[in-house]
Amino acid sequence: MEMALMGKASAEDGYKLWLRYAKVEDASLREAYRSAISSLVVPGQTQTEKIILQELRTGLKGMLGVEPAQVKEPQDHSLVVATPSSPLFFFLKWNKELSKVGAEGYLIRSTSIGGHPCVVIASQTQVGCLYGTFHFLRLIGTQQPLDKLNFSERPRVKLRVLDHWDNLDGSIERGYAGKSLWKWKELPNRLDPRLTDYARADASLGINGAVLNNVNSNPIFLTTEYLKKVAAIASLFRPYGLKVYLCPNFGAPKHIGGLPTSDPLDPQVIAWWKAKVDEIYTLIPDFGGFLVKANSEGQSGPQDYGRTHRQGANMLAKALKPHGGVVMWRSFVYNDSLDPDRINRAYKEFQPEDGKFLDNVLIQSKNGALDFQPREPFAPLFGGLQKTSVMAELQVTQEYLGHSTHLVYLGPMWEEFFQSETYAKGKDSTVAKIVEGKVFPYRLTGIAGVANTGSDRNWTGHPFAQANWYAFGRFAWNPESSARDLAEEWTRLTWGNNPKVVGPVVEIMMGSRETFVDYVTPLGLSGVFEKDIHYAPDPGMVDPRREDWSAAYYTRADKTGLGFDRTRKGSDNVDQYHPPLNDRFNSLKTCPEKYLLWFHHVVWNQKMKSGRTFWGELCARYDLGVQQVKEMQTQWISLKGLVDGERYGLVGDKLRQQVEDAMAWRDKCLKYFQGFSGRPVSKK
Repeated sequence: MEMALMGKASAEDGYKLWLRYAKVEDASLREAYRSAISSLVVPGQTQTEKIILQELRTGLKGMLGVEPAQVKEPQDHSLVVATPSSPLFFFLKWNKELSKVGAEGYLIRSTSIGGHPCVVIASQTQVGCLYGTFHFLRLIGTQQPLDKLNFSERPRVKLRVLDHWDNLDGSIERGYAGKSLWKWKELPNRLDPRLTDYARADASLGINGAVLNNVNSNPIFLTTEYLKKVAAIASLFRPYGLKVYLCPNFGAPKHIGGLPTSDPLDPQVIAWWKAKVDEIYTLIPDFGGFLVKANSEGQSGPQDYGRTHRQGANMLAKALKPHGGVVMWRSFVYNDSLDPDRINRAYKEFQPEDGKFLDNVLIQSKNGALDFQPREPFAPLFGGLQKTSVMAELQVTQEYLGHSTHLVYLGPMWEEFFQSETYAKGKDSTVAKIVEGKVFPYRLTGIAGVANTGSDRNWTGHPFAQANWYAFGRFAWNPESSARDLAEEWTRLTWGNNPKVVGPVVEIMMGSRETFVDYVTPLGLSGVFEKDIHYAPDPGMVDPRREDWSAAYYTRADKTGLGFDRTRKGSDNVDQYHPPLNDRFNSLKTCPEKYLLWFHHVVWNQKMKSGRTFWGELCARYDLGVQQVKEMQTQWISLKGLVDGERYGLVGDKLRQQVEDAMAWRDKCLKYFQGFSGRPVSKK
């Protein structure tokens, strides 16, 4: 299937993402692949089956130069796609194996049918076969051997969802790649072909859900007019295994329903939501459910009426449950009138309610306790909620990580998060295992990502930001993935298999997040960004609207030192973690240096592991970040002529800006902090 072209553009403008299906350059390897797959046995009756067949035709023709013939019966070296409804499935006798991988899982095996050596992609469902098809094409795209294949894959979590913070006017909150993909004025009569390409890209990663509107929600999305538009998108997404979700405004019964209240315990309100949910499922039978932001940053919620988050979530969950829908209730709440330390609020509000939410409710927590900072320790709700499903919310869009200008691969950040040990049930209680439901028996599991897509030709603004969409999907499928493996996989699919390219690109990617941390928020700093935009440095910023939106609130810089005291002598955030983590974080001697300023107010002359004073270490880290981003630029320059010119030039331009920004971060932050430390800036 050729991706829909949006006007005249060069072949390497980034539109095809990791689905380029570039020709295998090695002639002998290309011939070996041709010999291994000489024909296709693929049903083509349903929409999903037609997609599978077309994907194989397009992919194999692009990579091998020939399109294998479609045949009805297996021949030597056929590629066979089969579900239990396929006539050939009887000969495989794989029912037991398929039951282990579930409805979305699949097997890819070298086997024999009727004496003919074949490769078989099998699943209990057609969508599972689609996922397996993309896996198989990925093997060729990354130049893996096709002999003796024996893959057994299943998603580790049930809900793998992209959250689109898209608004009615086409703008995207925290969007840095153009306008929204959803063209509401054209719907439902016209579906932009680009939506098919979006769904296809998601399916290639195993993403199975998309929230279409901003968590800061406009009630109009629940009107019949807009539900019909959503239904049109859902129909297009359905063959790709992609369900749609919506963010409802909790005050909708009052705003658009004509009721005097939106109190979740009011019978009229309960009846209104039930009728609205019934209407949604009449239009969209496989509707996924609701993502809710309530009583947070001005959004309406149950606390407006003296009710709890539990009462609000359960009211919606009851309406959705007969239809199989879920509620993803965000834990992003804070109240400066109640908590001197903003990050303590979520745990205080949700942990006491553990076990009281209905079983189709998931509490959606950001990976860290604050707000998608370049580095945070994991949020204490991971391990704090043991009887209520907690799902992770990652931010794919780079709100605090240089927008679409800075090259920052987020795989290492997410791997660090998922591999964090919570000690919720002793050792081996990592965040990944909690999210997967292995530590506590969650009925529902999920991972969400705030999307970074937009109307820009290359989807994400920065060619390397595509890697974050890719890595999110692969981590959502398996939270125990390796960031390095995913970086290499994406590089081979996106930039080619030339080892002179793969090696340097992977090294650039793997060091990029730590580099960013060093020149922006070293040693556990947070919140040092300019007001609202969150791109440039402003460590002394004071926001008149509220204290906990101010940079100075987080840095706590004074003549004695720097950092937020969250020990037992401070805000006592440490005791929201399980032993021995709480004790480890509480002690200046045992707290990891990467979280030092997150948990401690450190005096300027504190001796560090390097032998430097804390002030000297802070200076050195900022300067190291600058030197590292310059090295990234040098590595990229060395690739001239080895990658296509258009993308090479775009990345080069952005890296030049990134170097300038890194120096600005270093210089402005150190100058500000020097005003308190009274010490000279040293870069050694």
